[in-house]
Amino acid sequence: MAYRILVLGASYGSLFATKTLMAGHDVTLVCRAPTADLINLNGTQVRIKLKGEDAHRSIDSATLPGRLDAKTPEDTIVTGYDLVVLAMQEPQYLHHTIRALLGRIAAARIPCLSLMNMPPLPYLKRIATIDANAAEAAFSKYGVWDRFDPQLMTLCSPDPQATRPNDEPVNVLQVNLATNFKTAGFASPVHNVMLNALADDIDAVRLDGVDVPVKLRVHDSLFVPFAKWPMLLTGNYRCVTPGAPISIRDAVHRDIGLSQAIYETVGAIVQRIGGQSDDLVPFDKYAAAAERLINPSSVARAIVAGAPMVERVDKLVQAIGRQHGITHPAIDMAVSLVNAKISRNRLCAA
Repeated sequence: MAYRILVLGASYGSLFATKTLMAGHDVTLVCRAPTADLINLNGTQVRIKLKGEDAHRSIDSATLPGRLDAKTPEDTIVTGYDLVVLAMQEPQYLHHTIRALLGRIAAARIPCLSLMNMPPLPYLKRIATIDANAAEAAFSKYGVWDRFDPQLMTLCSPDPQATRPNDEPVNVLQVNLATNFKTAGFASPVHNVMLNALADDIDAVRLDGVDVPVKLRVHDSLFVPFAKWPMLLTGNYRCVTPGAPISIRDAVHRDIGLSQAIYETVGAIVQRIGGQSDDLVPFDKYAAAAERLINPSSVARAIVAGAPMVERVDKLVQAIGRQHGITHPAIDMAVSLVNAKISRNRLCAA
């Protein structure tokens, strides 16, 4: 069975789209008008390394069995889609055209798979040990999510690392770390049948007879996607410094002992709210992967570019940790530094 999938966000979202197009499913990417025009004309291109190969392969959407198109938010009619994938950063959902589209999606009661680092508030409401009201302060505008049924929302950890190459068209994405998407299941078994079918179809894809990395892994635990939290707090948010941003590799390895302490503190928060040690990635494995992450994180790049808002997973984890009596001074310092940088950006933009 071919599913119709609506993906909000044509940058990182094009990776998930390409994997499902390769598996024979149809995808609509929601993006700005110039990007939609380019994609409808030329398709998308995702570059990825296959196992044992040194060079990236270019995967052109026009050559894939699934059908791809692109639309602006205002031109998107939500009827007929089986799944919505939320693949933009959390502050981007504040734009009035996106908010209106979210309202139509919620009213249509389409199951939503979030690829955001910041878990949507309806997903947090599925977890009894999290005070969702206390978590609201970490969101750019929590009311964006009011109309969504938590039972129709799940979270997928955006573990694969991918960026748009410099001086390339916006329909090109390069995968730099080809790990797997790890998703929690939906509340409904019916929707989980669809998730597992997608995962199986993606597993079966071969390119010239070779397995293609970046799989979709479906887990029973609601906490598996939170395995990204220790990584974000240890690496991504610590790319933000009082001066210029640093790479994730340097953020992790310049003081490996402190990094491990932060990582284990965030892991303890995840376990306190119900996660198990098996839901998490061991620090050594993360530290080894971080050796390959030679650029600053997207949040650090956004801040230095003057963004007045960024995803605040740092602030969310701090708030949930405090609910359960778990803190670390390095987490508090990172949150304070991001607060100061964002406040300065807002003053400059005023």
